[in-house]
Amino acid sequence: MSFIDILQLALRNLRQAKLRATLTTMGVVVGVAVIVTMISFGLGLQGNMLSRFKALDLFSEIRVFGQSLSSMASAGFGGIGREEPGERRDGRSRADKSPTRILDDAAVAEIAKIKGVAYVEPTIGFTVYVRANGRVLTQYVNGATVPNASSRFKEFVAGRMISSPDASEAVVTERFARAFGYENLANAVGQTLEFLAPPNEKADAKKGADNEPENFFGIPLGDEAPDDSNSAGLVARTFRISGVLKTEIKEGPEQGGLRGLMPGGGIYVPLRIAREWDLAHRGPIGEVALELARASGKLGGSQSEGYDFAVVRVNDPVTLTEVRKRLTELGFGSFSIVDELEQLRTVFLILDSVLGLLGGISLLVASFGIANTMIMSILERTREIGIMKAIGAEDREIKLIFFVEAAVIGLAGGAIGTILAWGLDGIADRLAYRFILKPQGASYVDFFSLPPYLSAGAISFALVVSILAALYPAARAARIDPVKALRHD
Repeated sequence: MSFIDILQLALRNLRQAKLRATLTTMGVVVGVAVIVTMISFGLGLQGNMLSRFKALDLFSEIRVFGQSLSSMASAGFGGIGREEPGERRDGRSRADKSPTRILDDAAVAEIAKIKGVAYVEPTIGFTVYVRANGRVLTQYVNGATVPNASSRFKEFVAGRMISSPDASEAVVTERFARAFGYENLANAVGQTLEFLAPPNEKADAKKGADNEPENFFGIPLGDEAPDDSNSAGLVARTFRISGVLKTEIKEGPEQGGLRGLMPGGGIYVPLRIAREWDLAHRGPIGEVALELARASGKLGGSQSEGYDFAVVRVNDPVTLTEVRKRLTELGFGSFSIVDELEQLRTVFLILDSVLGLLGGISLLVASFGIANTMIMSILERTREIGIMKAIGAEDREIKLIFFVEAAVIGLAGGAIGTILAWGLDGIADRLAYRFILKPQGASYVDFFSLPPYLSAGAISFALVVSILAALYPAARAARIDPVKALRHD
């Protein structure tokens, strides 16, 4: 018999038992639909994560860490050093190795010369009391280089970026503007904000980092006369708001996130001014750490402790690995979102495997139904099989008939199950948007991803399982004795 004859015979046999074939096919449909739905959910989560990282511009930046003040203070006296609450380092990411060099201005300039580096932005951050629009609140302040190529400073609700590196100007976020009572965000542009400090610290703030008074553990060594010019006031520095950043993005994969690896803050001021303020208003713990670092010899008397970390942007994400290797050779630690990405991919691989296994159980149950259908078909068609063998049909052809019948069930069930899964995914996405995302003001998100290879793989898997389920019935049919079969009623 030709393959066409076998196919026609298999289809005729399925048509003769429509209800049984339909119920068996429905088992495959459910199994495939469950597998595709579960795996597409895992792939959707992974795709959303990757698109979010890409939209937030995290694949082109590296955090570079230098020796922190506390590590230098502790290392000089046999300690291992640890981060204290008063330090500036952002604890959300860790260096891949312990840095052996100080990240000062000379190191920043050296890093900027590495092939593939677009720019280097040192990071300074601190918390300060801020007075604006008649309100006083604590705010986290970051220093920013001017001009700045970071994607974080590309979009403004109103105003513009700080005009020059020495300008007494600040860029604020939407949250800052609302917290200080600016209902119309554009009204904040041109207004002033004030950093507050005790009156006895104002003179130090004006002196800056290069003219710090001699002290020991925060106790002045000189006999300076107190400054009574504005003893009743707390204002240490005044800034004009030059722009309001667009940070509260509610559309697309970057919604609710901060672009880049630079730490978030409510206020951004020129980097030099931020560094002067940070050094002039060092807390007691910072003063002790500085003196211990100098006493241990880890930090020279005239040497600056440098920055805890900086953000390095590469020209092309492909060069990120080579840049990090060069940073390690220079004695710095580094962190990239790629470190987390490798771990997340492993997690998603495990998640997809578990979800696929749970769905596979449904298809396994369906395979028992296929085997049962084929066995029942043998019992009903024993005499027909005997006649076929008596007129010259080979065992191979008998087996092939059953395999083709199972394959038709598998292909039909796989295709219908994939279409059903696609429909269920679409409905689930819209229900999630209607009842979860939309009430929170978020945009539409595809929680499921159904790539072509998943559909093809699911149909192929259903086909293979169906054929495997037909192995025993086909072998049993091929072993039928034609003489006994002809006597069968």
